Amino acid sequence: MNVVIPLILFFLLSFTLTYCVRRYALKKNIIDLPNFRSSHVAPTPRGGGLAIVLTFMLALFYCFINQLISFNEFFVIGGGCIGIAILGFCDDHTHINSMLRLTIHFIAAIFIVFNLSDLSQIAVFNNLILGFFTNILAVLFLVWMLNLYNFMDGINGIASIEAISVGINLALIYGWYGSNNFILLAIASIVSGFLFWNFPKAKIFMGDVGSSFLGFLFAVLALYALKIDFNLFLAWIICLGIFIVDATFTLVRRIFRGEKIYQAHRSHAYQYAARYFSSHTVVSLAILLINFVWLMPCAFFVLNKSIYPLFGLIIAYIPLIFLALYFKAGKSE
Repeated sequence: MNVVIPLILFFLLSFTLTYCVRRYALKKNIIDLPNFRSSHVAPTPRGGGLAIVLTFMLALFYCFINQLISFNEFFVIGGGCIGIAILGFCDDHTHINSMLRLTIHFIAAIFIVFNLSDLSQIAVFNNLILGFFTNILAVLFLVWMLNLYNFMDGINGIASIEAISVGINLALIYGWYGSNNFILLAIASIVSGFLFWNFPKAKIFMGDVGSSFLGFLFAVLALYALKIDFNLFLAWIICLGIFIVDATFTLVRRIFRGEKIYQAHRSHAYQYAARYFSSHTVVSLAILLINFVWLMPCAFFVLNKSIYPLFGLIIAYIPLIFLALYFKAGKSE
């Protein structure tokens, strides 16, 4: 009951705040208007992710005062993620130059890595220590995860369902591993409160404030997992596999074609799939199914060392790569 009650309260707060943010967005005319690159057809308020951010910060404070996390963890996670959320909130209200936005992304990522401090001593495959290069990779990882989550938030429910399923899957994995999993359960509960307004028919979109925040938050938590156990970090990479494969595959293909990577498009595999099935709901629910039925077991087998880590990651990603190819990820329309 000590766990269930706060989770219910976080859900209700997120649900209520989303309603309030929706009214605010309508009043201020913060509306996402459909265009030829959109996957939606009706003008829809955006910025609902603000409810997720505010509720999560309260949940993070709850974790701190109940000694579930240290002050350093509270300061690093809260400080880095709130900075990204503020940037996203501003971007939802008025367009921010892409280079300025990317610069702030790197500053936030460097802040996180600097405060994690000892990543350079972490051993990866076969006790390989990369030294300072690990810090560089960590910064790039944070920036890429932030942006790819934003890229993948293009149809009703997809970013919310990904966050909920990843949160639940990793909470189960952390529970088996013996690590505290409350913050993951809190994420799932909080985003579920928002989901009621976003799926199956979106009454409000998450916006950059929500998608950027969630992508960055997951990346930060994954780096904390890396400090505990490299295989636990791989569990994160596997559980986030659908978003990672689709976004990365699409980006690489567009780069090779000479397209401007910051230019809006709708050539992700999930967007092609939504048009193929003429349904956002089918695609979002399919992602939910894949996360629970395929990726979570793969992550578990890697973590309990039933399979060699790199081999397990490859096995987990092979069907996702096949789906990306089948649904023409990155192909020009």
